[in-house]
Amino acid sequence: MPLPSHLTIEIVTPDRAIVHETVDEARLPGAEGYLGVLPGHTPLLVTLQVGEIWFRRGSEKTWLHAAFGFAEILPDRIRILARTAERADEIDLERAEAAASRARERLATTSGDVDFERARIALLKSLSRLQVARRIGMRAAGKR
Repeated sequence: MPLPSHLTIEIVTPDRAIVHETVDEARLPGAEGYLGVLPGHTPLLVTLQVGEIWFRRGSEKTWLHAAFGFAEILPDRIRILARTAERADEIDLERAEAAASRARERLATTSGDVDFERARIALLKSLSRLQVARRIGMRAAGKR
């Protein structure tokens, strides 16, 4: 059986379908680190963490922020079920910066009322969203 030449990537959240496209390559934030996927990949089920997802068709990359969930990887398909996911152009930079500031303040406090793990995750999500959103500006400036 010949290897597939492309992948179909599907990304859904509990609220909506985000992506359904044919791509050449993808990278996901797995629990053990980032994972690159090419057509013909061995079947795999991966737990997702907070981070960037990108996929490429030709020379055009698309960036997304995702947080938690699972990815099913098959030789010709990637199915991602994420708790949250946003395309780079959907991210509100001001809101993400405000969330990062709030999380930093919570982490810096010495009060016993703060759930530090929750604040740490909020900071990771905010920083990931900011990094993904800024990819659009980098691409517009000719950087990758």
